[in-house]
Amino acid sequence: MRLTDLDIIVTAPPPPGWGGRYWIFVKVTTDTGIVGWGEVYAAAVGPKAMEAVIRDVFERHMAEENPENIELMFRRVYSSGFTQRPDPTVIGAFSGLEMACWDILGKERNRPVWALIGGKMNARVRAYTYLYPLEGMKAAEFWMSPEMSAQSAAEAVSRGYTAVKFDPAGPYTIRGGHMPAMSDISRSVAVCKAIREAVGDRADLLFGTHGQFSTAGAIRMGQALEPYSPLWYEEPVPPDDLHSMTAVARAVRIPVAAGERLSTKAEFGAVLRAGAAEILQPALGRAGGIWEMKKIAAMAEVHNAQMAPHLYAGPIEWAANIQLAVSIPNLLMAETIETPFHDRIIKSSIRVEEGYVTAPEAPGLGIEVDEAFLRAHPFTGEGLHLQMQEAPCDYAHGNRFEGGAPAPE
Repeated sequence: MRLTDLDIIVTAPPPPGWGGRYWIFVKVTTDTGIVGWGEVYAAAVGPKAMEAVIRDVFERHMAEENPENIELMFRRVYSSGFTQRPDPTVIGAFSGLEMACWDILGKERNRPVWALIGGKMNARVRAYTYLYPLEGMKAAEFWMSPEMSAQSAAEAVSRGYTAVKFDPAGPYTIRGGHMPAMSDISRSVAVCKAIREAVGDRADLLFGTHGQFSTAGAIRMGQALEPYSPLWYEEPVPPDDLHSMTAVARAVRIPVAAGERLSTKAEFGAVLRAGAAEILQPALGRAGGIWEMKKIAAMAEVHNAQMAPHLYAGPIEWAANIQLAVSIPNLLMAETIETPFHDRIIKSSIRVEEGYVTAPEAPGLGIEVDEAFLRAHPFTGEGLHLQMQEAPCDYAHGNRFEGGAPAPE
């Protein structure tokens, strides 16, 4: 069996774009006619340039190869151009293609991917959700309202979720870590207080940031949140500054989580060795794929750290996350995004029920992809999947952050 054909589909979800402006899906076909699907997570270049990168990686390192030889193909890509270091763009391209290889291998053997990578450790995967505006809520008001956040959290818990994520802490900017405005700290405290009062001990609070704080600023914010006992403090400082992240982890009594912007075991290993985070959040469409994440999970296990696969993308990366999550002993939970658009793409083949995802039994990634639906919603914009703002933190008039959801274009 050999990898022979590649097709790339860039799909745009409808506004407000939960999961980003677009999703890059890859369809890989073998000489025996088996089709595998994968997804490439956000990259630093636009989708047209990314398509060229994906095609180059496939043709240069994977075409005509046996899909079983994942380790060999990874080493080719990791070493491409005399590099042998993490490159989130090239490794992102490989990550989606690697998912497709596992989808092919599972289908060829008529087994789910988890059965090929260690078996069923977890019959159910605990899911968590981001907080989104409920029907009738105005988005512009929701992101600034502790009361609306609490209502959204209570609604999620009523559907069975036992953990909810939110990030009310102000802007993430191109300027690197900043000191949060006092108004941002006050709003974050108010949101945590309101949500904790709404859900009590029925759910964990997951406090998200996007690496936007200076070390001192992250410590100030984290210590202010401690009375509400969040389960994690996500990426409090820029991800390239492990020394500062370690300082925050030691100063704040909330576990630090990190990883959505990291790539390969080289970067995750450095986080573990530094003691910078106790919860790892790999995005499988960027971090190296399923096999590389199995290695990272094993490394985390040695450090008594847990895994919580990240998702701000489409449902094929989610399917890969679930396959990994089923197979590892140190799973904490996995992020999910429930929208009709996500669900339609995979024809409801994986779903959240009472806050958990049951281990899929269908072969490969466990999903059926509606290819015609993907092609019917092409991305035609110019923006990147996610973008940081150029304006600095506003200490005089306050800040507004729309939860990672791009405003309708």
